[in-house]
Amino acid sequence: MPRFAANLTLMFTERPFLDRFAAAAAAGFTAVEFLFPYDHPPEAIAERLARYGLTQALFNLPPGDWASGERGLAALPDRFPELQAGVETGLTYAEATGVARLHLMAGMAAADDPEARRAYRRAVAWTAERVGREGLDLVLEPINARNMPGYFLNDFGAAARLITELALPNLKLQFDLYHCQILHGDVTTRLRDLMPMIGHVQTASVPARNEPGTGEMNDAFLFAELDRLGYAGFVGCEYNPAAGTEAGLGWFEPYRAAQIGEVGR
Repeated sequence: MPRFAANLTLMFTERPFLDRFAAAAAAGFTAVEFLFPYDHPPEAIAERLARYGLTQALFNLPPGDWASGERGLAALPDRFPELQAGVETGLTYAEATGVARLHLMAGMAAADDPEARRAYRRAVAWTAERVGREGLDLVLEPINARNMPGYFLNDFGAAARLITELALPNLKLQFDLYHCQILHGDVTTRLRDLMPMIGHVQTASVPARNEPGTGEMNDAFLFAELDRLGYAGFVGCEYNPAAGTEAGLGWFEPYRAAQIGEVGR
């Protein structure tokens, strides 16, 4: 049975961020993820996780100036020192929260720009080595151009090739079912082909990015396929509730009881 992690950036937004941990636990989740923790002290997040018995499944390393439209620094050749400093900040939060995997955002750059490609490869290799020294995995997520026009890493094949070429044991793929369907389709076959390198999965309906089971994909089939493939990681619920988080949790009912007592990374 998949282990679902509530994405607190998008879910339970009826409450202030630090109150969302309690809401997720009350709804039956045993793990959480979010985009960024950096607006809050690491000890505040660690306290919420401990108080409500939650596992931190994932968060992103610092992306640059998010408010001004930056979406990562890895593919930007002149931002490498800033990326390195951001990794150290992320590791401070990783130590506090006990998270086992971090996502490195690529940034806004042309995918066919040779300088961006070189910068991205260098940044990924350096970051994977650095977080690996702390016993952590690094995950890379292709993102579709409809939601994030101009994002450098917009192809699952390109991500898989880089992971294969670098051959670093802690470098893995973040497989978002929603992004894969929009970018390529044929989600089940790609899951089967790429499972050996998948370190984290996320879900949302297509095309509206709402609750699982409300769009064109057979989400229940895909969740069962993850079990058939032996996936033991988390499935991050990175979706926008259509009409309030609790009101939209009907999809979660068949899985809720199995989440209770889930522990680990």
